[in-house]
Amino acid sequence: MKIDYYTPLYKDQYYHIYNRGNNGEKIFYSPANYLFFLKRFEKYLSDCVDLFAYCLLSNHFHLLIKVKDNIQLGEQFRLLFLSYSKAINKQIGRTGSLFQKRYKRTIIESIPSLCRAAEYIHTNPVHHNITNDFMNYKYSSFQSLISDKETKLNREELLKWFEGRDNFIKVHQEKIELLDSENFFVED
Repeated sequence: MKIDYYTPLYKDQYYHIYNRGNNGEKIFYSPANYLFFLKRFEKYLSDCVDLFAYCLLSNHFHLLIKVKDNIQLGEQFRLLFLSYSKAINKQIGRTGSLFQKRYKRTIIESIPSLCRAAEYIHTNPVHHNITNDFMNYKYSSFQSLISDKETKLNREELLKWFEGRDNFIKVHQEKIELLDSENFFVED
């Protein structure tokens, strides 16, 4: 359920958070920018939220989070966006807002909805014709979630939603097959 920007984010609640560049413009200009955004996210938000899934595309991003501590959470998001925007503006010699003013958020209240949100986030590069191979898209959490490497993602809980890694992969593949067979598209 989409909620108003001014509605606070609540502790122990899951959210799909997303935003795009001002006027649909790019927010990531180089491979280093994607990594910098994730580092800024970790700096400003890792104490406040658990991160389950993400996908960063050239002009927008998606995050699947659970709020651990909502004290100053709005301020922490503001600092993330401000810090990242200042760095990009300096890098490419631009001024003004990089992001649309208000990031969007959707409350997620059930395990099936959490699974659908994760599938949507990971397959988003296919929706936008960036790649046909979402599994190997560099700037999403998919590979981190299926690997055994250390991660800051809440991998264990997310894989439980899908009843394990094998089913996680299978469900994502089926989503892509559905998209291919029905030309199904979900708008951001």
